[in-house]
Amino acid sequence: MNKPNPSHFDLQAAAKQIMVENGFEPDFPPAVQQQLADLKTRPPQVAASGEVRDLRSLLWSSIDNDTSRDLDQIEVAEKLPDGTTKVLVGVADVDSFVPRNSPIDLHAAKETTTVYTGVRNFPMLPEELSTGTTSLLEVDGKLSVVTEFIVDGNGEVVKYGIYRALVINKAQLTYNAVGAWLEGQGPAPAKVAASPELQAQLKLQDEVAQALKNERYRHGALNIETAEVHPVVLNDKIVDLQRQEKNRATELIEDFMIAANGAVARTLEDARVSSIRRVVKTPERWDRIVELAAQQGGKLPASPDSKALNDFLQARKTADPDRFADLSLSVIKLMGPGEYVLERPGEPSPGHFGLAVQDYTHSTAPNRRFADVVTQRLIKAALARQKGPYSDDELSAIATNCTTKEDAARKVERAMSKRIAAVSMSSKIGQLFDAIVTGASDRGTFVRVLNPHVEGLLLHGQGVDVGDKLRVKLVNADPHRGFIDFARV
Repeated sequence: MNKPNPSHFDLQAAAKQIMVENGFEPDFPPAVQQQLADLKTRPPQVAASGEVRDLRSLLWSSIDNDTSRDLDQIEVAEKLPDGTTKVLVGVADVDSFVPRNSPIDLHAAKETTTVYTGVRNFPMLPEELSTGTTSLLEVDGKLSVVTEFIVDGNGEVVKYGIYRALVINKAQLTYNAVGAWLEGQGPAPAKVAASPELQAQLKLQDEVAQALKNERYRHGALNIETAEVHPVVLNDKIVDLQRQEKNRATELIEDFMIAANGAVARTLEDARVSSIRRVVKTPERWDRIVELAAQQGGKLPASPDSKALNDFLQARKTADPDRFADLSLSVIKLMGPGEYVLERPGEPSPGHFGLAVQDYTHSTAPNRRFADVVTQRLIKAALARQKGPYSDDELSAIATNCTTKEDAARKVERAMSKRIAAVSMSSKIGQLFDAIVTGASDRGTFVRVLNPHVEGLLLHGQGVDVGDKLRVKLVNADPHRGFIDFARV
């Protein structure tokens, strides 16, 4: 019996099925729709007050993916007379529209995260909120929780504070366009070209973000680069796969968010409030990382040392850029995934090994991560000098569920990326590709073709090892199982 045409494989149906198999509930319950209807008839008050500053006059902007509508944060910076820079990160005030234990909140608490499958997003919050009401779009008068921090000339955060504010996003921008402009590889985006003030603002943000990044590297933060591939869809069909590259714009947002999350964690610690921390513990498999480095001519100390590891990674990136994404992925797997944990006031934190920071939480993406909504409620209670809305037992249970669902979301995304790749490659059966061996074990030999950035099984792969460069032919692409098979030529 002939197999169905791979190009007609229903990726959206597959995505929903894989979501269910991994414990998610892709459809919102009826009570959520009722709450949305009530929100339309009785929306929360959006106005400046004694507790809410009016910062609508500032030149706020956002930078995100080309297609993003669930905008969680906006940024603005100001050079101060003493040479330091004040950075403001405004985060969407989701809590004001989603009361605790309401139907929307209860659903978000179960799902804990938006899942991005490449062909369809499964939002944690209804899209009427996450891409509309609570998204920081270019709409007048959005409620936000602002984290303000002062950065000195060395890239160190020397002061921080948090408050509520009314804001307007003056320019919704994208990573690709802003990154190319900042790097001198492309023209200024239209909104940037039309505003000398916005040009100066973004260059100031870039300057302070680079200082923040370099300071993190001095403390041992890891410069890791993974290969993210996104489908190019035309007329509901996948016509290509495009690799998502890091650039100065993605770094800008990453470094601002790391600084803001650190400031929020320290604010909760200062307030003696229990919180949910985001941690990556010291790697238990450090000995294997040492062994991996030795195989590539590097030498790492016997005890875990993030600074030494980053120095090794930087050297390998310079020496062998083609394989750096694969080396990064190996290190990430050996470090182990991040997790959410309860932290009580005064208790030592495991910290975040990969970021080389001791105080870190998730607070900057409440439209798509439930842990951030919880942190937002803790911060608002602390600002109002009210008792925290969650007990330690509740925070611990939330942290465990967020970790479990994040792991499940990664499984969904991995399963879908394989199926998307198989659909994309199904029209290329018989074509030849340059490839590199990425894995060789009892499970088989795996190769990654360089263009498009796709991995598959190498049939009869005896006699080759990780890092070998080959010429291969695509012999099979099976979207139903997410299998791609190559043969050596």
